[in-house]
Amino acid sequence: MALVLDTGVVYAALDDTDPRHPTCAGLIEESHEQLVIPAPVFVELDYWVGKFASAEVWLAFCEQVQVGAYAIYPLDLALLMAAAQLEARYADLQLGIVDASVVATCETLGEDKVATLDQRHFGVVKTSAGKSLRIVPEA
Repeated sequence: MALVLDTGVVYAALDDTDPRHPTCAGLIEESHEQLVIPAPVFVELDYWVGKFASAEVWLAFCEQVQVGAYAIYPLDLALLMAAAQLEARYADLQLGIVDASVVATCETLGEDKVATLDQRHFGVVKTSAGKSLRIVPEA
């Protein structure tokens, strides 16, 4: 089993000034599942950490990735196409490659939940089988 992480959850876990820090850090620390981060999330996460946190926070996080605390889910052609199809299906939401790749990663891994703070997108998007993903932490 895996827990697929979206940008907001990881960012809040890293930034101890974020009001959602205790919840998100607890979710990650207490998880007994493999923590999986789709590759496109790293780009968005780097942006937010650089803007609101520090290079030291980013380095410490990357060191955790290096030692295996998180698994990187690669953006290969299959995931790219699955994400692009989701973006097209939900064009009115302007889903974007990051969120679409998170959903596509959940589908590929057979996971029925996602760790995200983004209710606007993930509360609406359904898998190709027409199912909603369970969102953690609960709002």
